[in-house]
Amino acid sequence: MRKGIHPENYRMVAFKDMSNGDVFLTKSTANAKETIDVDGKDYPLIKLEISRTSHPYYTGKMKLVDSAGRIDKFKSKYAKFKK
Repeated sequence: MRKGIHPENYRMVAFKDMSNGDVFLTKSTANAKETIDVDGKDYPLIKLEISRTSHPYYTGKMKLVDSAGRIDKFKSKYAKFKK
């Protein structure tokens, strides 16, 4: 591998799926503004809308996760074009 192109600041980071509350730890260089306590130790926190524990492809369940209300926004935006 080429030297000097890979980041040096790998650390353990907690990723939290906001749709179901699942938290998992992995190494990352992602910047985080919040922290979370996992097993008595603080880790930087990255919030996710969807992860492997809630995505329909991995779970086998066809469940629509609409946390941002995109469908309602679309309907209200284009309601004026209804006949």
